Amino acid sequence: MTQEQWTAVDHYFNDLLVPPDPALDAALQTSAAAGLPPHNVSPNQGKLLLLLAQIQGARTILEIGTLGGYSTIWLARALPSDGRLITLEANPKHAEVAHTNIAHAGLSDIVELRLGQALSTLPQIAAEGHTFDLIFIDADKPNNPDYFRWALKLSRRGSLIIADNVVRNGTVIDATSSDPSVQGVRRFNELLASEPRVCATAIQTVGSKGYDGFAIAIVTADQ
Repeated sequence: MTQEQWTAVDHYFNDLLVPPDPALDAALQTSAAAGLPPHNVSPNQGKLLLLLAQIQGARTILEIGTLGGYSTIWLARALPSDGRLITLEANPKHAEVAHTNIAHAGLSDIVELRLGQALSTLPQIAAEGHTFDLIFIDADKPNNPDYFRWALKLSRRGSLIIADNVVRNGTVIDATSSDPSVQGVRRFNELLASEPRVCATAIQTVGSKGYDGFAIAIVTADQ
């Protein structure tokens, strides 16, 4: 199996199940034109997030890591008209592009983008009394353990927590890795395994984004 074949299979499923969408396509194009890193989820992964949010019956979503707003749009589209999504982005340039993309998708009334370091913004959100039905973690990996701790504080029994990029091309199994992202993901996975208030699993994925994976946890006890 090769990257070329993985990408071809992704295209096959996208053509069948993820038809072209003007707002989503524009979000990718705008992000690329602005020089944002191509770290957004793939189209079929975006639709997976939408389906998971719909299955969850989510009315409130927290996204840690906005980038250009591509996954934000997928998640926000799963919400009812009175739903709410808060997305956190540390980079002002990324936030500016995301604002444009979210507005173009007609989701400005549902999505609130907060600019700043997530570990500074999350305590403010907690102080406001928010809890979320679904939390998507897709930001800087060294801080994943702290993001997970905050996700638990902002959850309720039945909330869903999803983290992207937990396989990292297989390097997650290298306990001696000097890569801070690998070590951050390993610490996150260990926290996930030891946390009695969640039931969790992780899946490996291949496709146009390479070899990686998601961790998915449901909160089983009130915080």
